[in-house]
Amino acid sequence: MSNLLVELFVEELPPKALKKLGEAFSSLLFESLKLQGLTAENSVTTAFATPRRLAAHITEVTSKAADKQVAQKLMPASVGLDANGKATPALIKRLQALGAGESAVAKLRKENDGKADVLFLDLNQTGATLQAGLQAALDEALARLPIPKVMAYQLADGWNTVNFVRPAHGLVALHGAAIVPVTALGLDSSNITQGHRFEAAKPTITIKNADTYAEQLKIEGAVIASFAERRAEIERQLNAAATKQNLKPIADDALLDEVAALVERPNILLGQFEEIYLEVPQECLILTMKANQKYFPLLDANNKLTNKFLIVSNISPKDPSAVIQGNERVVRPRLADAKFFFDQDRKKTLESRIAGLDKVVYHNRLGSQGERNARVVKIAAEIANQLGKADLVPKVEQAARLSKADLVTDMVGEFPELQGTMGRYYAQHEGIEDEIAYAIEDHYKPRFAGDELPRNQVGICVALADKLETLVGMFGIGNIPTGDKDPFALRRHALGVIRMMSEKKLSINIEQLLKITISAFPSGLLQLEFKEGDFIVMPLWIKLEFFLQERAIGYLKDTGYSAQEADSVIYLANPAEYIPRLEAVQKTRTSFPAEFDLLANADKRARNIINKSGMSSEWIEANLESCVEPAEKDLLIKTRELRNQINNLASAGNFDDALLLTVQISNPVTVFFDSVMVNADNENIRFNRFRLLHEVTGLTNRVADLSKLAS
Repeated sequence: MSNLLVELFVEELPPKALKKLGEAFSSLLFESLKLQGLTAENSVTTAFATPRRLAAHITEVTSKAADKQVAQKLMPASVGLDANGKATPALIKRLQALGAGESAVAKLRKENDGKADVLFLDLNQTGATLQAGLQAALDEALARLPIPKVMAYQLADGWNTVNFVRPAHGLVALHGAAIVPVTALGLDSSNITQGHRFEAAKPTITIKNADTYAEQLKIEGAVIASFAERRAEIERQLNAAATKQNLKPIADDALLDEVAALVERPNILLGQFEEIYLEVPQECLILTMKANQKYFPLLDANNKLTNKFLIVSNISPKDPSAVIQGNERVVRPRLADAKFFFDQDRKKTLESRIAGLDKVVYHNRLGSQGERNARVVKIAAEIANQLGKADLVPKVEQAARLSKADLVTDMVGEFPELQGTMGRYYAQHEGIEDEIAYAIEDHYKPRFAGDELPRNQVGICVALADKLETLVGMFGIGNIPTGDKDPFALRRHALGVIRMMSEKKLSINIEQLLKITISAFPSGLLQLEFKEGDFIVMPLWIKLEFFLQERAIGYLKDTGYSAQEADSVIYLANPAEYIPRLEAVQKTRTSFPAEFDLLANADKRARNIINKSGMSSEWIEANLESCVEPAEKDLLIKTRELRNQINNLASAGNFDDALLLTVQISNPVTVFFDSVMVNADNENIRFNRFRLLHEVTGLTNRVADLSKLAS
């Protein structure tokens, strides 16, 4: 047993993929070696990844796997043996393929696999050598790496071509101090690698053994081989440099990952630009510095952008001034462009830009952004009316009308990520009140799971309208998510709708919203019915309602509720009531566990009986005079006694007290099922009992569908 090191030395790897490539290379090698029996129970793998290398260090790797006995399944006995028990030609051919002859027939075992007798041959499988095993593991790892885009390049011989993410120039494979002779991408393994392009102590580094790799690279090669260690060092240096200026670097994990994939030994430098550029909205400056230059802007204690920024350099010169000045010279034109766009955009009002949306294609089947914008205005205004916010309708209409105007500005044309944000700045510049300006910015929210919601009612109305218009439009032309494919992010839009309705407690149900949205589209533009199976025709709004309810289950599970709990409320209530109803369920279940379980199981039983009863959907009330057993009379009396109170409490949103009263039915309904035969021979009595159970379930499900919570 010795530790193993494998390194592939390459040209600069794509930075956004480096972390994933490094982890995959290490784990794929380890898993393959483990399957071949070349690792120990306590073997551990460590991944290394720098801009110019992928490497893995695996502990406790053996030079040869142990031999083992394996049972080789051959074929059904009826195929391998004739009527006299002699081997058929098919069996002999199979044995020869396994390196055994006809003499092995006597050693075969016959076992039944549950369907037929099958022939097995016990073989001694020779354990793999490390050389063969590592070669197989390398080949598999390189074939399965999650490479974003493969490139083809010629080898040094000028004839052969290989495919990989970047040209490879070196392969290290060490078992302890011994070189494991393997090949990859036209390279033979050795113990020699290279360090930093400019700062390594010498051009090549001879790795002494697998365990000295990281330390030798750091000392002799000026390279921090571990991605995680390099990232932590960048973060430490950023915080230290910012603290010296009494400032703080902008928090951005994705940017940290990217710069860790761009440098081998980080060195943080401080740069600055002219304060005149701070007149531009800080989002623009931050975006151009992060996206184009990979700088870390510095913020003051109030999170306001300053004119200083941090550079993550890959070199550490004695005099860093030339590096700093070079970076300042590069960033200045970017900032000047942003200032120019901002100054030019402010010369035109947002209102004057609306006409330009007619020239921007939204979707070839759904029209232009102008047409879409008109639909959003109509939907948003109707949502405000339905929410009882008629006084907000003019503001909602203005915010919705201006919401997409910044799409035709120079700034958003250059930085699409700023759509909405620039609309807010330009609106404020024009003197439009903040309530409308912030609604313009917020109507894209929530953009992702965990994102904040729009900050005011105007923004909520416009954001709902925007997301619903997208959902209805895309579903209506057949662009429905399937499997993991969702090119228009419709699941994200649906989750945003559910979150806004639930967390802002909007007193409107999903059906209303969908029908409002559908009515905003021109007649004939959308497919309004979908065939489900051979017989069911589903209206568009119902198909979308199911889609939203599926997202609601995921949302409630993420909030901390079980799938069963989520399922118990999503079909009964509008999203504003999901969590209050579930809070009541959990509270009652905790306070009265036995009674709650009795009631939930009884409810499930009652529903099953009703579903099998064949009764008409037009139910009438049970008749007390037709109740012949004391238990059914008691249950009907108790149900009628509590009905008005429970209904009134539930209608008022007092779900806690409504469910506490409902629990009082658990005892009489349990006694009913224990002592009454529901399917009585007498038709009048039988149907009356069906009606009684229908009344009971109508009451027991005023807060949640308790049958979903049965044990």
